[in-house]
Amino acid sequence: MHLDLSIPALQARYRAGLTPLQFVEMLHDKMCAEDAALDRNIWIRRLSLDEIRVYALALENRDMDSLPLYGIPFAIKDNIDLAGIVTTAACAEFSYLPEVSATAVQRLIDAGAIPIGKTNLDQFATGLVGTRSPYGACKNSINPAYVSGGSSAGSAVSVALGLASFSLGTDTAGSGRVPAMFNNLIGLKPSCGRIPTTGVVPACRTLDVVSIFALTAGDAASVLACAQGLDDQDAYSRTLPPHGHDFGVAPAFKFGVPRQADLAFHGNAEGPGQFAKAIAHLQALGGTPVEIDLRPFLAVAALLYDGPWVAERYQAIRSFIESQPEALHPVTLAITEKAKNISAADTFSSLYKLKALERETRKQWLDIDCMLTPTAITPYTIEAVNANPIVLNSNLGYYTNYVNLLDLAAVAVPTGFMSDAMDSMPWGVTLVAPAGKDLPLLSLAARLHAACVLSVGATEHAPHRLPQAVPSAAAFPSGLVQVAVCGAHLSGLPLNWQLTQRGAKLVSRTKSAACYKLFALPGGPPFRPGMLRVAEGGVAIDVEVWALEQREFGSFVAGIPAPLGIGSVELADGSVVLGFTCEAYAVDLANTQAKDISALGGWRQFLALS
Repeated sequence: MHLDLSIPALQARYRAGLTPLQFVEMLHDKMCAEDAALDRNIWIRRLSLDEIRVYALALENRDMDSLPLYGIPFAIKDNIDLAGIVTTAACAEFSYLPEVSATAVQRLIDAGAIPIGKTNLDQFATGLVGTRSPYGACKNSINPAYVSGGSSAGSAVSVALGLASFSLGTDTAGSGRVPAMFNNLIGLKPSCGRIPTTGVVPACRTLDVVSIFALTAGDAASVLACAQGLDDQDAYSRTLPPHGHDFGVAPAFKFGVPRQADLAFHGNAEGPGQFAKAIAHLQALGGTPVEIDLRPFLAVAALLYDGPWVAERYQAIRSFIESQPEALHPVTLAITEKAKNISAADTFSSLYKLKALERETRKQWLDIDCMLTPTAITPYTIEAVNANPIVLNSNLGYYTNYVNLLDLAAVAVPTGFMSDAMDSMPWGVTLVAPAGKDLPLLSLAARLHAACVLSVGATEHAPHRLPQAVPSAAAFPSGLVQVAVCGAHLSGLPLNWQLTQRGAKLVSRTKSAACYKLFALPGGPPFRPGMLRVAEGGVAIDVEVWALEQREFGSFVAGIPAPLGIGSVELADGSVVLGFTCEAYAVDLANTQAKDISALGGWRQFLALS
């Protein structure tokens, strides 16, 4: 029987009386039983019960409400530092003992999370399979004959088996996404720089991100909220602009789908059907598919291993590889040593190509909110990968390798299981959007996840189908201002362009509270109404609520002529937004040509009678 380790479920048990110390003792027994039943090579260094107890005891007498991850167990990829525990990057000869934890790890511990161990990986995070480790090939949580995916292999499997609520991986070319698909998990590849990489053994420092494996999109958002933020020790960390329009919760959105000619499944006969089902699910959620040209993205992907970024991998461990090349896994060594033939001129040539391709891909985002692709083409058995390690690994990166180079955010989402002919292995897709759109991606991922699969990981639980799985927006400001309009700015009317040209999105069509009067003002075209709050005799007025970015709000307001202005408008549900109001002198019926049209209930009704 698997424990439901989703964050809300575990928090509910703590509120019901379970203590962190009691819980970690239960969890430790479960980890020992899992190791005894089938050694999947999950751990490089699992913490002892005494070591885990230290973190649990530190939570005693702490206010649970002040710690968003109170008592939540998590696993750490062993290229990320945990103070006092050796970091190996899956190479014993490279090992070192960190005195302090990686910034991301420490932030999570400070939020109440409990580390339980360091997980296995493709050596030096070089690979998408999870087999390139002297600590053994990490076995898939659903079917141990299959690869776990890599390089964040053990991180994914530990969560899928119910041994951790979430885990940290790293992602340079898909290492936080491919294992998510193969183990039926949410895999978040955050925007580059959102989570600091201080205390992370680099693969490609300019591209690396700390990734998150979770049971639900809501859990991934909770972890991201605690781990994100600028770090002065990491030159590549950054504060991202607000995400803007949250297409993930919008009733209508557009998502890019690669042209049929650009899709590849490398012999997986079920891939096209599985992908078509995911498209249909997004359409059912209000999405409109838009065909996009994937070729420039794929051209970027080719640069990752055929270009100078291999030299970054070499630079990351240069002194070690030059002094102890025999310590590296043979496949890791073969890939990394290619850097010796890359010149500075080659580097600049590839940078120029990347910049040109980046501009070409940027055009695609003008017509879509996000892009949808398969996460990986097909799962492979460990036996098949061992027989053909380079080619099959390369196949797995077909839909992933361009994301980091183009500074995009991505979320891998489980969407189904294949047939018995494919050993009922999981299938999944990835939602991709420009940097900073992490929350909208997670919001849409939560809806898609709930619609597609019945359980999470290798467990029987379904926390993703509960309301608690919806990501909280509290830690992710949108940077939007909501404005209620009641007249010429309504959809289809003469001044609506003043909103749409600023990128504003329609949020809702609703009514004001029943405390307003509406007047047709003299003058025009364009003809305008004035809405005035009154103490008595008011009615509910039809309005539209639009959201536009704060940086656009000032220019929008500057174009509003007197006697109209922007003030607080109460809506029918009791909420208050900014909106069009009118100065009282302009609707003085005794002294102006204004006409009271309140009884009609809205400007469109007046226009229909005019």
